[in-house]
Amino acid sequence: MNQSYDAIIIGAGIIGAATSLALGRKGWRVLNIDKLPACGYGSTSGSCAIIRPYYSTIDGSAMAYESHFYWKNWADYLGDASASETMLDESGLIKYVNCGSMVMKTELNENLKPCLDMMDELDCPYDEFSPEQLREKLPVWNTESYYPVKLPDDPAFGIANETPLGGAILFRAGGYITDPQLATHNIMRAAERVGGTFIYNRSVVGIRQGNGRVCGVTLDNGDTIATPVVLNAAGPHSSKINQLADVEKNMKVKTRALRQEVAHVPLPEGYNPDTACVTSDSDIGVYTRPEHGNNLLIGSEDPPVDQHEWVDPDDYNREFTEQWRTQVLRVCQRVPALEVPNKIQGVVDLYDVSDDWIPIYDKSDLAGFYMAIGTSGNQFKNAPIAGEMMANIIEACEQGNDQDSNPIDLYLKYIDRTVSSGFYSRLREVNQDSSFSVLG
Repeated sequence: MNQSYDAIIIGAGIIGAATSLALGRKGWRVLNIDKLPACGYGSTSGSCAIIRPYYSTIDGSAMAYESHFYWKNWADYLGDASASETMLDESGLIKYVNCGSMVMKTELNENLKPCLDMMDELDCPYDEFSPEQLREKLPVWNTESYYPVKLPDDPAFGIANETPLGGAILFRAGGYITDPQLATHNIMRAAERVGGTFIYNRSVVGIRQGNGRVCGVTLDNGDTIATPVVLNAAGPHSSKINQLADVEKNMKVKTRALRQEVAHVPLPEGYNPDTACVTSDSDIGVYTRPEHGNNLLIGSEDPPVDQHEWVDPDDYNREFTEQWRTQVLRVCQRVPALEVPNKIQGVVDLYDVSDDWIPIYDKSDLAGFYMAIGTSGNQFKNAPIAGEMMANIIEACEQGNDQDSNPIDLYLKYIDRTVSSGFYSRLREVNQDSSFSVLG
């Protein structure tokens, strides 16, 4: 293959596709390469696709709140708010269910006081719910406390504490995307309209170098493609790609693949999906949202009592385990009407996780090699902005900026705030303000 491109992006998940679109809008000729048969086919398709503004840091919260407006104005982000859905994508456009996100006040999150301080700084709207108001909003809900999170074989599992929950906060700038793979397809079509190219069923097996910088990639079929810029957006395979480029040795924060299970169970009697919302409940260690087929989606918030399963992304157990039942039983504490079905449904997939669960959006020590990694679990919502940040980092570095000593700023147009890309540096110290969980 004798083609050449201004940039090659390894990965066609939602982060890779969004960066392709952002670079294409700057006039770059971009090629995305993915080992799977379609865009958004890997860990993106397994995403719970929850949109929420609350993170454990002000920078993360600012990015997330800004992202809400991208999803709310989706057609505008794709390029033409006046165009029909089929003109933007023959498969149609995703639906953003802006139902809000209800977060329980718990001992673990300090009754959300630190979070609300950040929301106030960002002028992000929220409503406080007393326990009584919470039960009115979610009639199937109880407001007992079961903290700390336990395993079902613990004799104290399901036994309520003397002090119940203090209530909850409904963050209005939140909800979920009904089809994360379609969201990626929407972005891919927009990227193609500005000159982007996508090829599938091909793996990158070599990062070509010359004169101390990237000069191309080698594919598994022996083809080589020339480019002065390569972006690693390979999701759970990001560490393997970094090893191909030999860039990990000086990184203070690295990534690895984490196996996750998400349960889908029939909605309990009395649970109205039309008035329901996303829930986050660190008291029992799970989050939920309505799911297709009149189901409830149940994901883990990675409580300390659960063992993390770090895996080889090319060789891991794709079957459900006892973890599926554990997550469902935890919700049964909160929703007594919920039944544990005999038929197991849901998703087994991987997260690409950094050491502090905050992503790496950065250059590397190899000139021309960039990284948008450690994004799984909590960065789906930020993909459009992450793409713009990466495009700006790449453009600035290729024009001579030293990202390490002078990290670029990104202006968040909807909330009128600036964040520094240095927050996501590979050279940062592990951020002790992080939740060290899927909450970021």
